[in-house]
Amino acid sequence: MYEIIANPEDYQIDHLVNGTGNASIEVDKEERKKWAKEIENFSQKLTRFAERSGKLAELLEGDRKIITTPASFKTLKIQLFAINEKLDNAIEIANRLESDIVEKQ
Repeated sequence: MYEIIANPEDYQIDHLVNGTGNASIEVDKEERKKWAKEIENFSQKLTRFAERSGKLAELLEGDRKIITTPASFKTLKIQLFAINEKLDNAIEIANRLESDIVEKQ
């Protein structure tokens, strides 16, 4: 048996769960299937992102000339930094969630 011990305050979402109570509940099979499917969807999106980012890296590393305006190039760099920051945040949250699902003895 596993227990989810995620504290909403640690995720800065405590205002969203106020009043939901602290009594233990068992997560039913249908709800678990639903969220397992969502996690599979996350994984598929990451796979598509990896494919696209690999193609972009190949393009930038390639020998073909690339021209742009300074504003367009700056926009590209800002967007890449934004993607990187969001991925770092997602990994941090996933790590925290993983440690918040513990085997109950």
